[in-house]
Amino acid sequence: MCLAVPLQVALIESESVVRCRVGEGDNFLSVSTQLLPDQPVVGDYLIIHAGFAMRKLDPQDAEETLKLMREMVAANEAAQ
Repeated sequence: MCLAVPLQVALIESESVVRCRVGEGDNFLSVSTQLLPDQPVVGDYLIIHAGFAMRKLDPQDAEETLKLMREMVAANEAAQ
């Protein structure tokens, strides 16, 4: 099973590679954009699988998904 987490584009490295922020810290992932129909821009949210951007997300949908994931983590931590 695969869990897709929206990542936000922080930097355009080249025509086919972007650097995405992982979470809220200082972790970044270089991602290939070769499978996307159009090049993302800084601030776009992407769904990544195996190092490839699979699609862009609507920013509101991405933020809602991230909010729900944070709430699930908090609930899990509180239950332990």
